[in-house]
This record gives sequence, structure tokens and C-alpha cells, in this order.
Amino acid sequence: MAAVSVCRPQCGGFSFENCKRNALLEANVAKLGCSLPPARKTGTTICGVVYKDGVVLGADTRATEGMVVADKNCSKIHYISPNIYCCGAGTAADTEMTTQLISSNLELHSLSTNRLPRVATANRMLKQMLFRYQGYIGAALVLGGVDCNGPHLYSIYPHGSTDKLPYVTMGSGSLAAMAVFEDRFKPNMEEEEAKQLVRDAIAAGIFNDLGSGSNIDLCVITKGKVDYLRPHDEVNKKGVRTGDYKYKHGTTGVLTKQVTPLQLEVMEESVQTMDTS
Repeated sequence: MAAVSVCRPQCGGFSFENCKRNALLEANVAKLGCSLPPARKTGTTICGVVYKDGVVLGADTRATEGMVVADKNCSKIHYISPNIYCCGAGTAADTEMTTQLISSNLELHSLSTNRLPRVATANRMLKQMLFRYQGYIGAALVLGGVDCNGPHLYSIYPHGSTDKLPYVTMGSGSLAAMAVFEDRFKPNMEEEEAKQLVRDAIAAGIFNDLGSGSNIDLCVITKGKVDYLRPHDEVNKKGVRTGDYKYKHGTTGVLTKQVTPLQLEVMEESVQTMDTS
């Protein structure tokens, strides 16, 4: 019977044979008092735009752990090579280690070829690495740089797919940032106009997405020069309390009072130096 099932030709279309198995596994896990690990929710707004002389990358600086703000001023624009930088959204450890690994490999490639690496080379190395791990590396990237062929801007998704566009956004605040780009982008912008556009796009993500916040970092890449502006702007400043929350002594009455004495034993301790000779 087993031989018959093995020799049976595969039918076309989708196969749903594992659906019942997965439902049974989930039911057994629930009976044991366990739960399957949920998908990790991350929050970030990163974007980039190509202008007349180069590329402008932007990112917010809020790092979250669930509903807790873990870091208010983290750096999300990572160094790849002297002419290439990369914004990272998703799991912070994945974006940090992925960009460091590709940066190391590109440095070896640059030393081997005796020239600056091309942006397409960094894009290919990143997408091949992410595709190899089938999305288990939670790194959504915006790659930008200037090489011998001019300015380039790529968006790289965690599963390995990439897009090359004049302006891109990634992260949980990407929809708000994309709305600003689609409304105000135009080809061959000047540097100051491009910086203001990226700044406003990140600000839109900060004010419309709870996973984004704090400051705005920018990275302006031109031929032979990089300006890393950190912070470029502080759009979400903490307000000042207008009320006074100090109350006079005795405002709240004390109903009962109990003092419990502690039984303590005084111990003597001596410290001796360790002989390291």
C-alpha cells in the first residue's frame, strides 16, 4: 500500500493535506498549556529618495519591544561601504547583524577588486542571504548609494524580493510616508528639497504610527561624500507638565499604622588579598 501511494503521480494545484495535521498539533499544544510563538510585531519608518546628485535616506529613532519603547534614540541607518548605506526595519538584531555581515563581505570584495563596490552588488548579496533563510531573518531594508553608474535606491524585503524605485518606504509607518512621497515627489530635485521631503515623510510616519517616534536621522550620499545627520530634527518633543502634582502633608488620612521590628544578626566579614605571584 505504501508503494502504491509513493508511485502515485502528483496532482496539480494546491495541496491541503497538512491542514488537518497542523490543526491537530495546535490542539495538542493547547492541551499541554503551551502556545505557539506569535509573529513578532515591529515598528519603524524608513525611506529613501533619489535626487539630482545622489540619494537621501531617512529613519526614525524609536525601538520597541512589544508595547514598550526600549530605546528612544537608536540608529537605524547602517554603514555598508563608504558609498553605500542601508536603513533597517524589523527585528533590530537581524538588521544589525545582516548589514554588518554584508559590509564585511563587501570590504573584502573591494580589497579584491581594488575599487568601490557597486550598489547592485550589495543588493544582490543582501537578497541572496535573506532568500536563503526564507523570511526567518526579519530584516526589511532600504539600500541606497552612489557608484560609477550614478545614484541607486533599492527596497529589500525579508523574503529576498527587491524593488528599484526613485523613492521607497518600509516599516509600519511606510503608508504615511508613502503618501507624502506620492504627493510631493518630482524627478531631479535639489538636495535641500529632497532632505525636506524625506524629513516630512518620516515625520508623517512618526505622527501616524505608534511604532515610530522620537527623532529623524538623515543620510545624504553623493559622489565622493556622505553626510550623516544624526539627529537631523526632533519632531516629537516631550511636552512640559502644566499642573502641579505635589500635595500637602496630611491631604490623605492614615487609617492604620503598624511597625514590625526586624530581627537582624550582625555578621563580621574580613577581606583578604589574593596571592597572584
